Amino acid sequence: MNRFLPRLLFVSMFASSVESGMLAATAPHPVTNPTSPLMLAGGWVPANSHAIEFDALPRIPSQHAVVSDVLGAGGHRVNQHNYLVHFAGRFWAMWSDGPGESRGPGKVPGHDRADQHVSFATSPDGLKWGAIGNMTGRPDQGYGWIARGFWIREGKLLALASRYEAPGYAGPGLSLHAFELTASEPAKWRHRGLVFDDALNNFSPKPLPSGEWMMSRRDGKQNVHFLIGGLAGFDRWTSYPAASYTELQDRPEEPYWWVLPDDRSIVALYRDNSRSGFLLRGFSTDNGRTWSAPVRTNFPDATSKFSGVRLPDGRYVLVSNPHPQRRDPLTLAVSRDGLVFTAMGYLVGGRHVDYPHVIEHQGFLYVAFATAKSTVEVVRIAVAELIALEEKQATRAAR
Repeated sequence: MNRFLPRLLFVSMFASSVESGMLAATAPHPVTNPTSPLMLAGGWVPANSHAIEFDALPRIPSQHAVVSDVLGAGGHRVNQHNYLVHFAGRFWAMWSDGPGESRGPGKVPGHDRADQHVSFATSPDGLKWGAIGNMTGRPDQGYGWIARGFWIREGKLLALASRYEAPGYAGPGLSLHAFELTASEPAKWRHRGLVFDDALNNFSPKPLPSGEWMMSRRDGKQNVHFLIGGLAGFDRWTSYPAASYTELQDRPEEPYWWVLPDDRSIVALYRDNSRSGFLLRGFSTDNGRTWSAPVRTNFPDATSKFSGVRLPDGRYVLVSNPHPQRRDPLTLAVSRDGLVFTAMGYLVGGRHVDYPHVIEHQGFLYVAFATAKSTVEVVRIAVAELIALEEKQATRAAR
């Protein structure tokens, strides 16, 4: 008998009681209740989720590794925008690597300046990392490259990077490009070409229920769209608007999306650059062609990038910075339906940690993140640890 089965049944019973009990009147639904703010619930969650004692959350056991560290550069070099993938028997990491703007002792450096390129490294197990290489080469004068994630398409590994006119991506000169892995040992990359003009995606394409690929797109004015296509060619996309950055009270940015259990509805989560301290959420029921207006949820956020993944057993995981006033700690939250999260645990902290990317591989979660925008680090978590986390949160009352 599976030794985790009794524990899974206990947690499932708790999740069912939550959904059918106190949450019934306010539970979000992509069609019948898309404006519900509910995204975090449980006996451990106070009425004001900003009051959660984030440093007291249950610790999630993990193993830790450092891929790259430029903290000793005195705030004048940046490593950020971390992404992971498992391909051809190895883990691959990529990140933005470039000059920073010093902001004084104890401050994180500025990023996305001219001469930034994309670096990469590989690992046999996600914990022991090899030499660092330059994926994109040096950009044109006055420009830079931003790492945008890996995409496995037709059995080939593509790496996406956005070219921008410095400083910062907003404005003219923005374009999304693909680089293809042409040799594994040693690794070599070649520029495949333009993926989409005036585009900065947040994560690589994922398949829709329709079989098409979809990824987010922010344009030079920071408005959010979704690109759908990618079948006829890596550069064949149609863009659909999702949210305006300037016309709304909230300022949606850096979206992440996943398909809900009905395999028809899609939820998009957004960072709120108006600094409300909460995540925003919107829905699509037509494979990403149209989207409901983003609604402010009760899930706390530090106005930072976050990352999610759906596990093989159907659960959803979200890694983020939930403390509304600082990017510390980095936490992992678990949901059974992709809408309401009922457990949250502490991953790493005690310092400025941000910009995570999480993947699942053979029973483990791998989370890449940065410290003070100057490192690339990875933690590995056994998926089985999430059962213990859900148990702890199921019996824990709000303080």
